[in-house]
Amino acid sequence: MSAVLKIARDHVDAMIAHAREDHPDEACGVITGPAGSDDPVRLVRMINADRSPTFFRFDPTEQLRLYREMDDADEEIIVVYHSHTATQAYPSRTDIAYAAEPQAHYVLVSTAECGPDDGPVEVRSYRILDGVVTEEPLEIRE
Repeated sequence: MSAVLKIARDHVDAMIAHAREDHPDEACGVITGPAGSDDPVRLVRMINADRSPTFFRFDPTEQLRLYREMDDADEEIIVVYHSHTATQAYPSRTDIAYAAEPQAHYVLVSTAECGPDDGPVEVRSYRILDGVVTEEPLEIRE
């Protein structure tokens, strides 16, 4: 597994835009890529079925459709992202407990400082394996 998340600027901008649009609720989604590649290619916005400012859960119907698409395209989840609307971009105990994709980078976008408006956001990436959180650098490609 890579110790650095290499990600396109367009994907970072899209995650930030999604976080601002869904604020004050948490936004969530994934970026898929070719299986085994660690290359995030296709950003998929997901619906936060809980519509909550403190928790996210993928809509089960949407998630099933995504997994079928990934299976057909020989893709896997490279990034799982969501926003924090009132706290820093660090995984909560719930985020850690529900981290179920061992190959994934977990990206958090905090809109705590700016809300839905233009302004500073915090974007950080982590690996979460067996309850252990390790922050990793982001290498943003133009």
